[in-house]
Amino acid sequence: MKTAMLTGIRQIEIVETPDPKIVNDTDVLVKMGSIGVCGSDVHYYVDGKIGSQVIEFPFPVGHEGAGVVQDIGFAVTHVKPGDRVAVEPAMPCGECDQCKTGRSHTCRRLKFLGCPKQADGCLSEYVVVPEHSCFPIPDSMTLDQAALSEPLAIGVYAVKISIPMKGAKVGILGTGPIGLSCLLPARGQGAAKVYMTDKLDERLELARTMGADWVGNVDKQDIVADINSAEKDQLDVVFECCGQQDALDQALEILKPGGKLMIVGIPRDSRISFSIDKLRRKEICIQNVRRQNGCVQDTLDMISSQAVKADPMMTHHFAFDRTKEAFDLVAGYKDGVVKAMIDFGVE
Repeated sequence: MKTAMLTGIRQIEIVETPDPKIVNDTDVLVKMGSIGVCGSDVHYYVDGKIGSQVIEFPFPVGHEGAGVVQDIGFAVTHVKPGDRVAVEPAMPCGECDQCKTGRSHTCRRLKFLGCPKQADGCLSEYVVVPEHSCFPIPDSMTLDQAALSEPLAIGVYAVKISIPMKGAKVGILGTGPIGLSCLLPARGQGAAKVYMTDKLDERLELARTMGADWVGNVDKQDIVADINSAEKDQLDVVFECCGQQDALDQALEILKPGGKLMIVGIPRDSRISFSIDKLRRKEICIQNVRRQNGCVQDTLDMISSQAVKADPMMTHHFAFDRTKEAFDLVAGYKDGVVKAMIDFGVE
């Protein structure tokens, strides 16, 4: 089969690799149809690492995917060949203390598609995953929408573990795919007002059309002064979705005393910092968000029922043989890109 391999910093090649085989009775062979380019993929593309996770070239990335079941192991019961499925990239062991207490996303032996020393990515024509990673989708849902459920589920999870949304004043710093994935469930669950910031005007305009009440460009205005002027009592919760130190600093300035900071973005730097004076005096609660624990099916249901309408996030589409072009576009924040999708021509 053909696989997109990272072969060096900012280098991708489409190469021939062995077809994956069903090994375990619960394995499912999926023919990939759609894959989204994630910011974490781009970290590996540009830096070769995310914190302590360092890749060894060549390495296949990709984890936001959907496709069609081709074959199944003997023990598989809930999908069959021909089924269209969203692929959950996390493959927990189901047996450790974390899995048994409902924290499969922090499984001690977690394997995740496209993660160094864990599992090859799914930017290939075929992938083998365990049955529990396959979520059947209705005929009304496209494979692109199913693939988009992966980042969207992170936003659904982040909102779920934050604060009750009804009547809340919400800040979202960063209007990329994860920021917009927080916007949709926050708005759907009754947030009173949503403030969003970014450095790209095209993304800010998209955020406005998708439901943000207020948008601000951090390079063109004092967003702290402007938000605090609009909200005298400041914000109840802020979702930091861009992984930038400046955004973390801004979050402390616009959160009310007793407010909650949700760290959703992945910083490129190995360390971040806070003003302990502001953090302590306001008694700000900080919650880190790790992927999308148990929220994939809920997210697919939201897409299917149109409770959330995430299609506008998919701003660019590329054929598989143009994968490098897609990565360069996302890495350079070019042409107003939000989410670039790689399509295999499968439906």
